[in-house]
Amino acid sequence: MSRDQNSACPCGSSQLLYKCCGPFLRNEKRAVTAEQLMRSRFTAFSLGVADYLVATLAPERRTPNERKLLESELRKTRWLKLEILATESGQPEDQMGIVEFNAYFIQPSGAGCLHERSNFRREGERWFYVDGSVEIR
Repeated sequence: MSRDQNSACPCGSSQLLYKCCGPFLRNEKRAVTAEQLMRSRFTAFSLGVADYLVATLAPERRTPNERKLLESELRKTRWLKLEILATESGQPEDQMGIVEFNAYFIQPSGAGCLHERSNFRREGERWFYVDGSVEIR
């Protein structure tokens, strides 16, 4: 992570990075809700932490070159802002959860907004991103 740990967390929580998503990205804590995982994954995209993105992707969705593909995408895209629109389930006692969000970005081709309704699954004490329906605006 290259961002100052005392700066605002990219996930938009209004907390400092070291208190919010930083412990997840440093593998000191695990997300206990689907929304926490979503926020920490956005922060990982924002800061370029490919290892965390691979580790929190559902194992059946990972490809042998997943990390390399992510690193290429992370070099091209600057993630600016996350807006959580809705959540369904995804609490510590749930096995599944859905998080709907807007993620704003800039690429060489211009700015945009990724709107997604993401599916998450809890296995034991760990949440994983499974898939989602995506619309680029």
